[in-house]
Amino acid sequence: MERTKEQRTKVSGVAQPGRILIVDDYEENIRLLERILAKAGYEHVASTTVSVDAMTIHSQFKPDLVLLDLHMTGKDGFDVLEEMVAHKGGQHVPVIMITADDNADVKRRALALGAKDFIGKPFDAGEVLLRIRNLLETRFLYLTLRGRNTELEQKVMERTQELEQSQLEVLERLAAAVEFRDDDTGNHTKRVAQISAMLGEAIGVESTTVELIRRAAPLHDIGKVGIPDNILLKAGPLTGEEFEIMKTHTVIGSRMLSKGRSELVRFSQRIARSHHEWWDGSGYPDRVSGQAIPLEARIVAAADFLDALTHDRPYRPAWGMDDTLAEIKRRAGSHFDPTVASALLGINWRVSSVLVA
Repeated sequence: MERTKEQRTKVSGVAQPGRILIVDDYEENIRLLERILAKAGYEHVASTTVSVDAMTIHSQFKPDLVLLDLHMTGKDGFDVLEEMVAHKGGQHVPVIMITADDNADVKRRALALGAKDFIGKPFDAGEVLLRIRNLLETRFLYLTLRGRNTELEQKVMERTQELEQSQLEVLERLAAAVEFRDDDTGNHTKRVAQISAMLGEAIGVESTTVELIRRAAPLHDIGKVGIPDNILLKAGPLTGEEFEIMKTHTVIGSRMLSKGRSELVRFSQRIARSHHEWWDGSGYPDRVSGQAIPLEARIVAAADFLDALTHDRPYRPAWGMDDTLAEIKRRAGSHFDPTVASALLGINWRVSSVLVA
């Protein structure tokens, strides 16, 4: 039989906190315990004499403490205790075993399964209330601590996000400063971001990832801050040695972004490192190939190539749009991910308006 009672009798008019569940197959034991608890001011008490119903009531009533008889018909106290401990989800709900059995092995088994204390029969009201009070105090201290930890974790998370946003803003400004060294309009990174987002949409990337790519793409060349001007701004072809130095901008950028914890900074780091990798594995710095290249880096690689080739650089004049698209088509499957290259060719009419910015 199951009952839930809102007990109103209080000691000195003071209600006691805590929701208490009693599981005992003797109705007389339950009534006696309920009277003891009511006189002490415990208002929220649920009970059942059917042990197989204990877990259902436990889930619905959400007790702060359980009084559980050890020897019951059907499921005994050991079985119920094991279920409660397994399903309480780290809530630290203490269980007091009710038993007249003084066998040490029995008590050790109950303690091993997770019981916190014992109440002997016949009941001593003072002892019952002291044991309940002590365990409820521990329970509420645990809940208070958990609440404070959750609040602290939230504050730490918010502060971390603020710091990472500040870090990202600094890096974006640095990337813009780097860009002005070889693009006096400062629009290359903006165009690459827009084209990359268009490409992501065209190949079916989900909207949240598209937005991450849009925000991360402008940092793809941030590592060029470590490249000397005599190489970065050279008006002619680079020597082999100079090109090796130029290639290090991918590693420099990756290192600059490697400490971030947010998904945005991690996206930026992968793009900075891998946007010069080739589909066939002949790129740099890691010579990875195919699907091993992060998708966001494959997307930015095509957008960067398109924008760079269609604008003047110190070492060469701009290419026409038709010639650039033809070159991208020719490099599909070697330099570029074929799917990304095909998508770019398919939306060339959309990106044309971006390229004139």
